[in-house]
Amino acid sequence: MIKVILSGCSGQMGHAVIRAATDRDDCNIVAGICKYSNEKANFPTFNAFNKLNVDADVIIDFSNPSLLEPLLNYAIFKKNPVVICTTGFNEKQINKIKFAAKSIPVFFSGNMSIGVNLLVGLARKAAAILGPSFDIEIVEKHHNKKIDAPSGTALMIADAIKSDINPEVNYVFDRHICRRPRSHNEIGIHSVRGGTIVGEHDVIFAGKNEVITLSHTAQSREIFAVGAINAAIFIVSKSAGLYNMSDLLKC
Repeated sequence: MIKVILSGCSGQMGHAVIRAATDRDDCNIVAGICKYSNEKANFPTFNAFNKLNVDADVIIDFSNPSLLEPLLNYAIFKKNPVVICTTGFNEKQINKIKFAAKSIPVFFSGNMSIGVNLLVGLARKAAAILGPSFDIEIVEKHHNKKIDAPSGTALMIADAIKSDINPEVNYVFDRHICRRPRSHNEIGIHSVRGGTIVGEHDVIFAGKNEVITLSHTAQSREIFAVGAINAAIFIVSKSAGLYNMSDLLKC
């Protein structure tokens, strides 16, 4: 049984990971990092990594981009593999994640759902087949508490498509400032925030007289929690390097 430190244990995703881990016999959460007290936790919690005094096999992170540096510093010092599920990182932070992966195993994905990662693969295949004659737009919807926009998943989908069709493709996030016709050399990305939407992603391929839409709807946060735990079990025996859901799905 692997021992897990859960960073962000007092958040909604933290609660989901706790519930998912309770039903399994291959992992156990032994400590948590959270800004606020988590009364539902049956393990010790700490408000900073430098106060953590519990050893573990792997760290799962569902917290905030601002906690990335202490997380990576602790993981490198302890030689702990880490599963980073937080989104909203800037380019500098992503480079820090890549640098840390030279020393420890790092699992980093914009979305921990198997279904979403299948959607990414289908979108790449569709883009390759349909070519430049179809315009590509991505619409993502999340609950009104989500801070970052666009979602990490929307960017993951766009990056995957871009890597296959044309590295020079531009992302357009806000069309009201662009008073011009849409060009083929772009991918539109649009964010909706409202209510308790867990997560919805539509990839729209709009051609002449026809539209193809690939969609994924998350009906519960449990799918992301289960994916994070599966990633933790996968990465705990790996050597240093950067891993993602594609690596997990190959197993």
